Amino acid sequence: MRLLHTSDWHIGRSLHGTDLLAEQEQVLAGLADVVTAEGVDVVLVAGDVYDRAVPSADATAVLSRVAARLRRAGAAVVLTPGNHDSARRLGTFSELLAVGGLHVRAETQKLDEPVLLADEHGEVAIYGLPFLEPEVARFELGLPAARSHEAVLAEAMDRVRADLFLRPGARSVVLAHAFVGGGLPSESERDISVGGVDLVPAAVFDGVDYVALGHLHRPQTLTPRLRYSGSPLAYSFGEAGQQKQAWLIDLDASGLADVRPVELPTPRPLSVLRGELEDLLADPAHDPVTDHFVSARLTDPSRPTDPMRRLQARFPHCVHLEWTGSGVVPDARSYQERLRGRSDLDVVGEFVGHVRRVPATPAERELLGRALASAARAEAQL
Repeated sequence: MRLLHTSDWHIGRSLHGTDLLAEQEQVLAGLADVVTAEGVDVVLVAGDVYDRAVPSADATAVLSRVAARLRRAGAAVVLTPGNHDSARRLGTFSELLAVGGLHVRAETQKLDEPVLLADEHGEVAIYGLPFLEPEVARFELGLPAARSHEAVLAEAMDRVRADLFLRPGARSVVLAHAFVGGGLPSESERDISVGGVDLVPAAVFDGVDYVALGHLHRPQTLTPRLRYSGSPLAYSFGEAGQQKQAWLIDLDASGLADVRPVELPTPRPLSVLRGELEDLLADPAHDPVTDHFVSARLTDPSRPTDPMRRLQARFPHCVHLEWTGSGVVPDARSYQERLRGRSDLDVVGEFVGHVRRVPATPAERELLGRALASAARAEAQL
C-alpha cells in the first residue's frame, strides 16, 4: 500500500494580511496529480486542516473541492483535526463522508478505532489521533490527574497498541499532531507548549509501523518511521527558500518498506530583501523576485517617506516592511534628565529625531512650534 503523508494545510491562512486561498488550492489540488502519477492509495492529513476553528465559507469550499479531486484521482483520504481546528466542526457528517472515502477522525473516544483498508498483503489499520488538548482530553480519556500532552498521548497510544494486539498481522499507521522531541519549529506555528511541558518524547509512539506527524511546518525526519511532512506552503518569511514536500510511504507485507520525499510546487516564492530603499527600487539584481511575496528590511539611516507604496510599485506582492536602520546613538540618560531645562519645542523635536533617527529639519521645527502654540492657545481658552 502506498500512502502520501501531508499535514498543516491551514486553509484560510493569510500572509501579513494577504489572502492565500488561491495559492493553497493550487498546491493542494496538485496533490491529485501526485496520487495519479505515483499510484497513491491513501492521502493522510495530520492536523490543522483549517487555520481557524470557524473557517470561512471560501475555506470550506476549497477543502471540498480538493477532497473531491483526491477521491476522483483514486485515493482514500484520512484527516484529523489539529490545534487550529475545531474537532467537532470538522467531524460533522464524518460517518456519511466515510462512505465516500473521506475519513475524518475527530472523536477522542474513538481514537483507537482505525480506518481499515486492505491490499494484497492483508489489512492496514490507520489510527487518526485528533489534537489532544490536555485540559480537555484528560477527562475524555479518564485521566483527571494528567496535565501534559505527553500523558494524554501516552494513554492514546496505549489504546492504539491494545487494539493492534487484537489484529495480528495488521500493519499500522498513526496520525498525530504534536511537538515531538527533536523536532525543529518555524516562525509560523502556534505554540502548544508551556515551558516545555507539552514536549512529547518520540518513544511514546513506539509499536507502530509509521507515524505521520503534524504541527511543525518544516519537513523533518526524527526516526525512519517518525516524520513531519511540514506545511504545503510557507506561512512565514522565516520559511523563505524552504522546499515544501510530502512523504511517500510504501508498506509491504512486513511493514514499512520505503519512504521518500515528493517535492511540492511553490505558486509564489517568498523573498527577504535587505538594503536602503533607493537601492531596492533600482538594483536590477532584484528583478528575479519581482513577482515573489516580499519582505523588505530597510537599512536607511532615516525612515523613508511612503516606503510601502514605492516598494509595491516595483514588487506588487510586497506584504511586509520593517525599518532596521540606525542613525542616532541611543541616549542613556533618564527621562527626567533628558527633559530638565528644555522647552516643549526641544522635547517634541527630540521625539521626532528619536522616531526617524535624524533630527527635525528647520521647516519641521517651525511647524512643530506653530502646533504647540495653537495647543497652548486652545488650553488657555478652556
